[in-house]
Amino acid sequence: MSPIILLEHLANGLVVGAYYTTLALGLSLIFGLGGVINLAHGAFYALGAYLALEAQRLAGFGGALLISPLLVGLVGMAIETTFLRRLYREDPLLGLLFTFGLAMVGEQAVRIVWGASGHPFQIPAALRGFVTVGDFVYSRYRLVVIGITALAIGGLWLALEKTPWGIVVRAGTRDPEMVRALGLSLRPFMTAVFGVGVALAGLAGVLSAPLAGIYPAMGNEIGTAAFVVVVIGGLGSFWGPVVAGLLVGLIRALTVLFWPPAAEASMYALMAFVLLVRPRGLMGEHWAQFGAE
Repeated sequence: MSPIILLEHLANGLVVGAYYTTLALGLSLIFGLGGVINLAHGAFYALGAYLALEAQRLAGFGGALLISPLLVGLVGMAIETTFLRRLYREDPLLGLLFTFGLAMVGEQAVRIVWGASGHPFQIPAALRGFVTVGDFVYSRYRLVVIGITALAIGGLWLALEKTPWGIVVRAGTRDPEMVRALGLSLRPFMTAVFGVGVALAGLAGVLSAPLAGIYPAMGNEIGTAAFVVVVIGGLGSFWGPVVAGLLVGLIRALTVLFWPPAAEASMYALMAFVLLVRPRGLMGEHWAQFGAE
């Protein structure tokens, strides 16, 4: 086998891993800081892609890349404030059922507004073509996807580690009672965390649209993979989903190369193995439910 072919498959694995990582990071952030398993995360991913379809007609792809995740984040914050907040002190099963219903409503809303058929989404003209390094030729847009994902991960890490908002959020995951004792209300922080988490899902939807197209069930299909990545990486961990997302993408790419029928099953086999040897995931952390006073 040519090393160039192997390198191309590994690069494709990184691109797939970038989608998984962006989705799973938002999912893990919401769970780790709020204790909410957001089954509607895939619906926000699909919403991001559809909103980008509209936004690019007005502001181009670059504008859609900013506008769509922002709108998805605002929608998520409105839903958290109006509905989800009421369930923080209730049985966690209620939150699970609510987000499951929200996912169903979201997909049907997409079908009503944009139709049941899929929509093509062209790669922007400036990002078409290939980058050549020696004998290695690769899609320029796919490299941009990897770069934007890296920037999003780095920006989120800096926000959590270096800003007053991030300090309060991290403190809230470790000892919410202590944060409340200091006179800080956790509600606005949880709203912001939910908004950032679903905005990441929207960003993943925008990035995947030119490669995979847009269709109503796209959220359900990738939502399962995002949960698998979170489980492998470890619930509540920041870097766990990043490592797991890239690992799943690379293993899937290598399985496509050597045993294509097993490509989809490879991530589930990896999840089963990780759960057997390390039930908390690769980098799972102790967490405390953020809750709301």
